[in-house]
Amino acid sequence: MSEENNPHEEEITNNPLESTETITKVTGMYKEWFLDYASYVILERAVPAIDDGFKPVQRRILHSMKDLDDGRYNKVANIVGHTMQYHPHGDASIGDAMVQIGQKELLIDMQGNWGNTLTGDRAAASRYIEARLSKFALDVVFNAKTTGWQASYDGRRKEPVNLPVKFPMLLAQGGEGIAVGLSTKILPHNFIELIDASIKHLKGKTFKILPDFLTGGIADFTNYNEGKRGGKVRVRAKISQLDKKTLVINEIPFGTTTTTLIESIIKANEKGKIKIKKIEDNTAAEVEILVHLPTGISPDKTIDALYAFTNCENSISPLCCVIENNKPVFIGVHEVLRKSTDNTVALLKRELEIQLNELEEQWHFASLERIFIENRIYRDIEEEETWDGVIKAIDLGLQPHIKHLKRAITEEDIVRLTEIRIKKISKFDIDKAKQFIEGLEDKIAEVKHHLENLITYAVDYFKRLKSTYGEGKERKTEIRIFDDIEATKVVIRNTKLYVNREEGFVGTSLKKDEYVTDCSDIDDIIVFKKDGSMLVTRVDAKTFVGKDIIHLAIFKKNDKRTVYNMMYRDGKNGPSYMKRFTVTSITRDKDYDLANGNKGSLVHYFTANPNGEAEVVTINLRAVGSVKKLKWDIDFSDLTIKGRASRGNTITKYPIKKVEFKAAGVSTLKPRKIWFDDAVQRLNVDERGELLGEFKAEDKLLIATQSGKVKAVKPDLAMHFEEDMIVLEKWNPKKPISAIYFDGEKERYYVKRFLIDQVDKEELFISEHPKSQLEIIATDYRPVAEVQFSKRSLEAVEVDFESFIAVKGIKAQGNQLTTDKIKQVNLLESLPYEEPTVNDVEVVDEEDVSEEDSNSDEGQITMF
Repeated sequence: MSEENNPHEEEITNNPLESTETITKVTGMYKEWFLDYASYVILERAVPAIDDGFKPVQRRILHSMKDLDDGRYNKVANIVGHTMQYHPHGDASIGDAMVQIGQKELLIDMQGNWGNTLTGDRAAASRYIEARLSKFALDVVFNAKTTGWQASYDGRRKEPVNLPVKFPMLLAQGGEGIAVGLSTKILPHNFIELIDASIKHLKGKTFKILPDFLTGGIADFTNYNEGKRGGKVRVRAKISQLDKKTLVINEIPFGTTTTTLIESIIKANEKGKIKIKKIEDNTAAEVEILVHLPTGISPDKTIDALYAFTNCENSISPLCCVIENNKPVFIGVHEVLRKSTDNTVALLKRELEIQLNELEEQWHFASLERIFIENRIYRDIEEEETWDGVIKAIDLGLQPHIKHLKRAITEEDIVRLTEIRIKKISKFDIDKAKQFIEGLEDKIAEVKHHLENLITYAVDYFKRLKSTYGEGKERKTEIRIFDDIEATKVVIRNTKLYVNREEGFVGTSLKKDEYVTDCSDIDDIIVFKKDGSMLVTRVDAKTFVGKDIIHLAIFKKNDKRTVYNMMYRDGKNGPSYMKRFTVTSITRDKDYDLANGNKGSLVHYFTANPNGEAEVVTINLRAVGSVKKLKWDIDFSDLTIKGRASRGNTITKYPIKKVEFKAAGVSTLKPRKIWFDDAVQRLNVDERGELLGEFKAEDKLLIATQSGKVKAVKPDLAMHFEEDMIVLEKWNPKKPISAIYFDGEKERYYVKRFLIDQVDKEELFISEHPKSQLEIIATDYRPVAEVQFSKRSLEAVEVDFESFIAVKGIKAQGNQLTTDKIKQVNLLESLPYEEPTVNDVEVVDEEDVSEEDSNSDEGQITMF
């Protein structure tokens, strides 16, 4: 590169006699050329404009399709070639952009194989597929009269600066792109909801819009932040339980395909995070992925694990960046909708003004034409020999009749009058001409009314779009608040934990030593040792934790129901103590002393109780000195549950020979209160939602669905519930379940009452015929229902379930109610019933005890 060609080049000569090297500074080039390139990419390639919602390539594709539009399909290859007159890039990029527009199912009417957004299959080659503009696109995207034009890149043609789009197209389609130094990711929103929001904005009301995806699925928009920087959207697949061994995925999260989803599930299975038997992909027009589970694997736990370890749950970070006034700006989707709606109003106003001007010009010339013919002014030009004379003669003849016209007559108007054919003059009908002019006046008045009431006109415009094109565009993505899934609680125990108690090693590689439990590589383990110390550490292949291990288990953080019962000697010759405590939080890999910290302490007895059980033990003392009573029993239930740092209660100051287990005890914890949070469709113990009751270890949940299924199961916080669930309550085994249902095979209605005799098993309590349908279900002791019939001649009847039928088995058909068609069944107030009283055993509440309780005595139980 010579210095004349580049002003930024500076020549440095190392040899004074001869120039051998040339060094070029690129600072200036970078500053000018790179910034030019960055601006070009941002404005002309990657970021959509706020005015019409399109990137340049999309705008040029649609403009080309309008050029070619004749109502018939065109080969996509032909459209791509035509677009290259406007877009200075290769045909591949244009073809890909066109397929993306088509797959959004809004602007392009497609024919042929355009690919599958569900499976990720690509579209066929552009020579095999066809396209034309949709009716919606022709309605809202184009209007040559309101379009601003500019020269194409080679100056041969004119292309739109922006298309006059009268709809929030950017939010409907969404869009993403990566430019130089910035990117954009605008999520698609629901067609109908955008129209409703635009109408609310026009009426001065507040609105809220949230994304909606063609793939469906479930989404949590709690942190959407209007699509601005820092926002976050969590999307999940819709997973349901087909049966005890099969899960079915019917909808996938945005940004994934069935192929990538299945690959992530297989990878998680190979890593041992989840455990599946096999997976089937039956996806065609709709998604259907069947996940088959091995025997003994919990479907509920597997659903959570799929969300935790696979692409069944993804997180999306939106970033709304648009081009406004020829520069990129970062704004929220609400502001985008407001600007788009205001732009639509401005375009509608411009269209009305153009229409009014055209109508007034029509009215003006129609009035001139009527005057010209009705008053035979054309005869005034018969004797004129020059063109100027003809013009003057017509102008003179019109003057007495033009006082009612709205503007002055121009020479152009007169020239148009001279072009009227003799045939039209000879067949001129004054009445028809008058009616035509009156019709134009009505149209002018209507347009003026719209301009005077522009907001009302715009609202009606949006309502027309909704009624014309809104069918089938209902929301597909379910809005829900997600509960956080803890990976440690749902991970499959894919390896085994072993311990060498004497040498003090634990780990997954000690296969020759004692097996403890199944575990995962993300679990923590809690270790108790003979000297009264405790340690929590991460699962590893081999870890030294200390000798004389007495208890080892998987550690659950914040577990208030696992209670440890312990008896220990304080130091070498000190007294012995007993205590009950929980371990809810710790610092990993830190040694905790559960005794008093004196050297030589020794644990006499230790148990871990997952539900707060308190056993009875026998104390045996050594025969020393004058001690008379060498043996007695102690019940751990007499102790209060405290923190791990508490000293406990004194047992004896004399040496203990041994402690023997005598009898198992019951839980001393209160029944656990369980709530159901309808927002996330999950059980919890955090007082969120509706209280279902207090549950002991043996208590069950009653669940019934609209499809006629019922089950009594142990409550589990990881449980998932069917969408058609209609009953969720604490189960009383003695309380009958009452129902009215329609038998599809016999085509009549039945009443039945039954008890559940098999727990933890889902059973169908209506007939299996596909037309069978549950009308109503009641769980009171003595329910009463009102039955209304479809025939107006039939009066409503009351059904007292207790009198109508006795309690029978769940498989019994029941007693026939009627063969007439039922319109509606309503539950009335139940008849009174007094439940028998039950004397409950008093139990101790779970206490929130500080882990750092002082080492104070809790009082003596026995001392000798």
